[in-house]
Amino acid sequence: MGDAAERIQVRPRNVYPMIPLGDDVKGGRFSSINTLVVAANIAVFGAQIWLNDQANFLISSFGLVPAKMVEFFYHPVAAGLDQPITLVTSIFIHVGVLHLAGNMLYLLIFGPAVERRFGHTSFFMFYLCAGIAAGLATVWMSPQSTVPVVGASGAIAGVLGAYFVLYPRARILTVLPAPLVLTAVRVPAVAYLLFWFALQLYAGSSAPRQATTGAVAWWAHVGGFLFGIGLAPLIASAAPAGGRKTERAPAARPRKKRER
Repeated sequence: MGDAAERIQVRPRNVYPMIPLGDDVKGGRFSSINTLVVAANIAVFGAQIWLNDQANFLISSFGLVPAKMVEFFYHPVAAGLDQPITLVTSIFIHVGVLHLAGNMLYLLIFGPAVERRFGHTSFFMFYLCAGIAAGLATVWMSPQSTVPVVGASGAIAGVLGAYFVLYPRARILTVLPAPLVLTAVRVPAVAYLLFWFALQLYAGSSAPRQATTGAVAWWAHVGGFLFGIGLAPLIASAAPAGGRKTERAPAARPRKKRER
């Protein structure tokens, strides 16, 4: 897998400056569809390892290549009618253990709460559509790039955008990288995700748009996050309401008057 990644330039879709450990939203860490998505990503990565040198074929065939997608828009037959499927297949491919681990950690932390608000089927469709939106954002910003774009973080950015809207009062337990010491702190979800989004926006604005070598697909993050913010209010179920893990005290029972 390592050799394959070296011989083909790939634009991964994740860089996470902070490491989340959990949140304080009720409901538990696991949910059915979110867990299945994580398992599917791990299974595909296992297949890449098993293929060894032939993993190049998997990346080049099923990774999203912006220039090919643009060619499909103008000349669909010449470009290949299968090009649009790479908007989906690319979000299940990763180029290394750290690439996969970072994406799956974020999905495990933020995904279950969003799934509980959306419902299982709606969450799965939302996840795929967020990945497609993230891919199209990359194509829009880097239309001439011939480097395959792979990774789940564009779809996960959509989940982060939905979480930002649905759970504004939540708090994220996160590890802040610092020289010689790692500090775990609780950060308001709004501040955490705004900081994350600002980093993606800044990095995307600073990076060259037409990448010809491996680089992070920042605009996939930006596009996915905005997609999540815009769509989440439309599909979120009315219950359960997002909140913190705090229990309300039971209402005091009225005292019975003593008869004299």
